[in-house]
Amino acid sequence: MLALDDYLRLLPKTELHCHFVSTMSAGMLIAQAEKHGVPVRTTDPEQLFDYRDLRDFLVAFEAAHQVLRTPDELAQVAFDGVRTAAIDGALRYREYFVNPQSFADVGLGYRPLMEGILEGLRRAEAELGVGFKVIVAIRKEVTPAEAVQLVQHVADNPYPEVVGIGADYLTAEGAEDPARFADAYALARRVGLRTTIHAGETPSASPDDVRAAIDVLGVDRIDHGYRVVDDPELLARVVDSQIPFDATPISTTICSGWRLDPGHRLAKLIASGANVNISTDDAVFFRTDLGREYREGLVALGVDARTARRLALNGVEAAFCSDDEKAALRARFTGELLALDAMLERAEAM
Repeated sequence: MLALDDYLRLLPKTELHCHFVSTMSAGMLIAQAEKHGVPVRTTDPEQLFDYRDLRDFLVAFEAAHQVLRTPDELAQVAFDGVRTAAIDGALRYREYFVNPQSFADVGLGYRPLMEGILEGLRRAEAELGVGFKVIVAIRKEVTPAEAVQLVQHVADNPYPEVVGIGADYLTAEGAEDPARFADAYALARRVGLRTTIHAGETPSASPDDVRAAIDVLGVDRIDHGYRVVDDPELLARVVDSQIPFDATPISTTICSGWRLDPGHRLAKLIASGANVNISTDDAVFFRTDLGREYREGLVALGVDARTARRLALNGVEAAFCSDDEKAALRARFTGELLALDAMLERAEAM
């Protein structure tokens, strides 16, 4: 008999919101820190990702960028991260946020950065069957001019797998101001890059941040966006437009201190009929994986198996891959879901 827990674990999944460095294991981060002389708060892999507060997480996130210095190191992290996710979460396709501005701080240029990451991800796709794309992320604290400069650099150094622009880097204060990157996003659209942005994520954010992302930046997707439920007019609008929301249940307990229960803003967003898909955000750094996001996160929110299935399929449609790649993903998901759904129906009938 197929239990709900097994159904959610085996459900084929995409992940559209994954920060590349957070796929690195604690053991590798510690070893790399020792190799390159980067201080970390502990050398105990069991405690490295124990955070007292959001600032602790941000320190670990920054350290992760400092310990990867060569294309070979990046390729290893990329491959290992896919292998783990495919086993733990039935991952079939993933999109990664990569912050060139953070890696530049340790002297790693854009081309060696991307070539290392892409080498590992291409190998994983060939050996493990997990497709991928890369989204170049603007650090929110950079100037608007620096953001434009980064987008232009991406356009001038094309890779077929680098398909989009985002903006991330949560601050300890949770401040957001999407409109300041209007010129960078306008340039991204002109050069054919897809767009998304972290907006409306934390208690200190506002529904207006989501509105600005849509109206000023013209984004294709919203990362997080939970505060939208606090504005009934805006919520009705995003339900009508079906703009995708890349949601990460478990990270909200760390970044926002929200309890996972049916009263959670994400539960309300899903229940409203908004176009939501599910990701991990910072995977290993939050001790999570796609399987856990579905089995624990969604279940705690009160989401049933049929709704979880819909959220998984939403990820296929919201992906920034080509139409041909999307068609192949649909076919793969359909085949896997036929068998899973049949087993679930038999279990429910008993």
